[in-house]
Amino acid sequence: MSFEQFEALSLWLGLGILYLFIVMAIRDVLKKSNAPRLGQFFVWLVLFLSPAVFVIKSIIPFFFE
Repeated sequence: MSFEQFEALSLWLGLGILYLFIVMAIRDVLKKSNAPRLGQFFVWLVLFLSPAVFVIKSIIPFFFE
């Protein structure tokens, strides 16, 4: 495994673990706050669209090369 491959793998694993902690924290806050269902929906929508944009941003350059 080259250094670049290790670096890329570490980045994705680190971001995935960080994102998991963020999801657990937001789930706990939403459970304790008694937020309305519509508000919870938009919180989860934004939370799951943000990494989708990061992944799409990483994939798009392969189609333009």
